[in-house]
Amino acid sequence: MTPRRTDPAEGDAALAAWATDPDAARRGVLAPAVRRTLELFAEEFPGGAVELRVPPFAAVQAIAGTRHTRGTPPAVVETDARTWLELVTGALSWADACAAGRVSASGERSDLSEQLPLPGPRRIARRAADAAGDGAMDGAASGGGA
Repeated sequence: MTPRRTDPAEGDAALAAWATDPDAARRGVLAPAVRRTLELFAEEFPGGAVELRVPPFAAVQAIAGTRHTRGTPPAVVETDARTWLELVTGALSWADACAAGRVSASGERSDLSEQLPLPGPRRIARRAADAAGDGAMDGAASGGGA
């Protein structure tokens, strides 16, 4: 089965919309933004050692290592949509998300602090927030990562 691909323009537009007003984001914005950023993460870090889940929107397998085919994978990371988008854009650091209990991470290779944020989504979110004249992404510079 071929994995579903989010239209890149739709996903990027949804991410930009989320970045301008995260509190107002609804399912129609969250779903494509989450799916797009999960797909980008899996492309950047291919593999099957970690299953990254953002229910109810999507899950991907990523990170090189042992691949699972049935049952519970050896490493699982699960979080909500807002936390994922904050992590991928750099508005929230991995350490802070874990300390606040906003991420459930278990198994080998489930620490994503070295992989997050992703540069592309971070740029999209910053540009959108800057264009809106909003300081929503101001904390991203200290949020951890590239």
